[in-house]
Amino acid sequence: MKPDAPYAIMGILNVTPDSFSDGGTYEESGAAVTQAARMAAEGASIVDVGGESTRPGAGPVPAEAELRRVLPVVDGIGALGLDVQISVDTMKLEVAEAAVAAGATYVNDVTAFRHDPEMASLVADRGLDCCLMHMLGEPRTMQDEPRYDDVVDDVRAFLEERLAAAVAAGVPEERVQLDPGIGFGKTVEHNLELLRRLGELQAIGRPLVIGTSRKTFLGRITGREVAERVHATVATSVLAYERGARVFRVHDVAPTADALAVTAATLAGRWSPTTPRTSRTTT
Repeated sequence: MKPDAPYAIMGILNVTPDSFSDGGTYEESGAAVTQAARMAAEGASIVDVGGESTRPGAGPVPAEAELRRVLPVVDGIGALGLDVQISVDTMKLEVAEAAVAAGATYVNDVTAFRHDPEMASLVADRGLDCCLMHMLGEPRTMQDEPRYDDVVDDVRAFLEERLAAAVAAGVPEERVQLDPGIGFGKTVEHNLELLRRLGELQAIGRPLVIGTSRKTFLGRITGREVAERVHATVATSVLAYERGARVFRVHDVAPTADALAVTAATLAGRWSPTTPRTSRTTT
């Protein structure tokens, strides 16, 4: 996230055959790189490349397969010279190391460095940015009757502990962003409570990453199929921004960019042409 920007949009680029929303769409590396360029033009400042689905019920993918999916895309984005930060969405140290060598400067770890604690050392040693996310259990089991004493209190305690662990491992606090893990081991009610009380998580003091894009809870509320959940995603992004979130991980960059530009200008009471969007009208 650029220091002078009011927020950042992280474009989701799943190069998998089985992700819940866009599985198979960008499995071919050329199509994935083209999509990265499109997201950059629409306002994404981060492109998050993932080669392993973390949808509910998903099983693990061997590191070799994940590397075959991710590396050509990271290389291709770098070759275009896009003004975006390349993120690798992985829990595997081997994949992160290779992606960083290819040009990634951000590690998005859904296990918050619990799967491989050495991930923290990589982030610290290479001066990377990172996102630490809350997830109950693992993708294969996370939606099996998730329960909390108080979902916001429990998620906050987890994120505070993982932040402290990362800092203890040498990661500068200013390099860490935190994700409450909407949809990762949460019921509809849990997700809504997290969104409603985001201010309590924002109080931790690190930028909050919100990933509601096209998720199941939005479908349950609206009755819409996956591809029809853009408007609901935009609504949650606006609400999350108002409550303190600053990084928005989405499939649909353009509508999110428009909505956040208007929201940020309204809340600030002013507008500047230097917004995260790179293509717009001037009237």
